[in-house]
Amino acid sequence: MQSGPSLTGMTMGTIYSVKLAKLPAGIEVDTLHRKVEQRLQQINALMSTYQEDSELSRFNRYQHDDWFEVSSETAGVVNVALEISQLTDGAFDVTVGPLVNLWNFGPDPKLGQMPTAEQVEQQRARVGYQQLDVRLSPPALRKKNPEIYVDLSAIAKGYGVDAIAELLADRGITDFMIEIGGDVRTGGTRHDGQRWRIGIEKPIDHVRSVQQIVGLSGQSLATSGDYRNVFEHEGRRYSHAIDPSTGYPVHHELASVSVIHDHCMMADAWATALLVAGPDAALQLAQDHSLDVLLILRTEQGFEERMTDGFSRFLQTNR
Repeated sequence: MQSGPSLTGMTMGTIYSVKLAKLPAGIEVDTLHRKVEQRLQQINALMSTYQEDSELSRFNRYQHDDWFEVSSETAGVVNVALEISQLTDGAFDVTVGPLVNLWNFGPDPKLGQMPTAEQVEQQRARVGYQQLDVRLSPPALRKKNPEIYVDLSAIAKGYGVDAIAELLADRGITDFMIEIGGDVRTGGTRHDGQRWRIGIEKPIDHVRSVQQIVGLSGQSLATSGDYRNVFEHEGRRYSHAIDPSTGYPVHHELASVSVIHDHCMMADAWATALLVAGPDAALQLAQDHSLDVLLILRTEQGFEERMTDGFSRFLQTNR
């Protein structure tokens, strides 16, 4: 049996793909592709920090502390983000954007410039999820500190994946794999009736090599690591994962976190939160919240894996 069509394109500053095991009768590929593009454009128009006219960009420019009306989608995503912030004691924080930008991992990097300790402290004053309020009905956001800046990049890709999964389900498409920038959601099986096989990379800078393979059917997978968006200065590595409590990139032996969850938005946010939290706290949080998690630690002897029992049941032994 031949596999179905694949749809690809660009969104959120990265590549997306939608692989279908088969196409139901009456569904045209070009029409479906156009609907996928339109849906992703809608989400970008709401939550992008790269689009100056997006809903989120307009909120970030709003220098007042009263309620700012937003879409129910944006409010819903921010609400989930704040819930995970509370559960992780701020390891996940969508207001960390000023620090991300300061460390040159944002929309306008100034390569080669290292921030001073004074600059870090200045930007930390603009960071803190407690300074952001959300209201679901009517949907709105509010800044307690007019200087805060919200960046949903650690959760919006996962939300986009979930949105496309919903779009496919509404059209009777049940067997699929959706990916946006490494965030994956699966439905049903491949064309051969097998689970979708998803590779988890070794956390090595500038090299692509597989550490593990998981088999998914109806689950999502997101991985966050310190090995893609990274630079070195005076012999020390600096990654894009910023610890809001210190203002500096994380500096511990946890190199990669993979989370399997029913919803890609949740997997996306939790992967980022656990990477920031560090190896011991990450494993404890995973156990406390019944998360299926793989941690890859960088040690002097090489990579060390730690995983929950729930994650291990998805591993594929045949590479």
